[in-house]
Amino acid sequence: MTMKTNVKKIDNYQSEITVEFEAAELEKSKKRACKQLSERVNIPGFRKGKVPPIQILEQHLGKGAILDEAAELLIQKAAKDIVDDLKIIPVTQMRRNIITCEDGKDFVFTLTFTNYPEVKLGEYKGLKVEKVVEPVTDKAVDEQIENMRNHHANMVDAPDAKVAEGDFITLDFVGTVDGKKFEGGESKDYPLEIGSHKFIDNFEDQLVGLKIGDEKDVKVKFPENYHVKDLADKPAVFHCKINSIKHKELPELNDEFAKKVSKFETLAEFKADIKKNMEANAERRAVEQQQQAVIEKAVENMTVDVPPVMFDERVTQMIEELSLQLQSQGMKLEQYMSFSGLDLDALREQYKEPAHQNVLTDILLDEVAKVENITVDNQELNYELAVLAQMYRTTPKQVYKILQENHQLSGIATQVLRRKVMKFIIDNMAKDETKTEKAEVKAETKSETAEDKAEKTDSKKVDDKKSK
Repeated sequence: MTMKTNVKKIDNYQSEITVEFEAAELEKSKKRACKQLSERVNIPGFRKGKVPPIQILEQHLGKGAILDEAAELLIQKAAKDIVDDLKIIPVTQMRRNIITCEDGKDFVFTLTFTNYPEVKLGEYKGLKVEKVVEPVTDKAVDEQIENMRNHHANMVDAPDAKVAEGDFITLDFVGTVDGKKFEGGESKDYPLEIGSHKFIDNFEDQLVGLKIGDEKDVKVKFPENYHVKDLADKPAVFHCKINSIKHKELPELNDEFAKKVSKFETLAEFKADIKKNMEANAERRAVEQQQQAVIEKAVENMTVDVPPVMFDERVTQMIEELSLQLQSQGMKLEQYMSFSGLDLDALREQYKEPAHQNVLTDILLDEVAKVENITVDNQELNYELAVLAQMYRTTPKQVYKILQENHQLSGIATQVLRRKVMKFIIDNMAKDETKTEKAEVKAETKSETAEDKAEKTDSKKVDDKKSK
């Protein structure tokens, strides 16, 4: 196939390739187009799949339809060959613009795209990152136990009490803005935990001190970024009536409580076990944070000018993933944004920073994979398919089929590869520089003890001399 190409750089990120095919190539492509069209359309007198003469197809479909199909076939072939031959990695869909597409003339068109950025790796092996383990204090243990007491608390009706922080109440309310009711501003027997900050502004604080049957006008102001634009930044009045009050009755903190919520006989044993588990979790978090810091450091050492479109597309991808996750929980993205007080622009802004870091991390991992010649073999891919099959309660063969049909198999392989590269970077970090706060304290203690011993030894020698 005779194809001429001319690459022109538009700016730091975009390139344009002008592609030219000789008229004879367009004519050959028209024949292939006729074959493909005959498989999709019914022509009277010809069975489906039987290629009729081009003149018959032109009568039924028009010359333009055949020419368009021929052009599309050449564009697809050209795009593939350009990527393969010129080693181009487009990060966006190639945009085509047909310049000339006529019988008897050369077929000329342009392909415009954003190219994958050039990457210059910095240091990524032997990186030094300190591991810091947060000490588990007695206060933290007590807070954990207090959370468990709250979890096992009984809710007791308090008909004569006043609303207080931590109480569970039911109330009727009617909200108005500028004296008019608004949609969603009215409810009967609404359940509310005082202190949960479920309602806007200081709504809950204004209910503290009321009794059952008491009524009050609660004055609040909707936030500036409230999801209902007609209410955003406007003052509102909610007429409230308290229907019921329940106090939280905490279980007594003693050995009986420990027996009830754990396998231990005494509260002291229970506390010791909680502290042990918290210390193990603190160690695990410290390791994870250290490993994450190593990757972040490798990213910082890398030099790359990332096209903004890569960040934008990652934000879009993350929001699509959020939408799918919410759907699996029976909620729509619109509902989530409504509850969160966000619109789409605010949600995109929220994902901007993590998307930026994710893109840079992926670029780092992909580049290290090339330099270190790290690949994924069939055994590793099959293991990943088996894990996915177990997760979705199906067979690896079925998972493979679904991924292949949805063109997602390469994406799974990429995930496995990036995890493998991440492990490679972590395994090659400077192990001797990792330390914990606890280790530092111990080291200082040992050092001081050694100095004390040395001083004592010197003093003893002086005393011995004096005695002599």
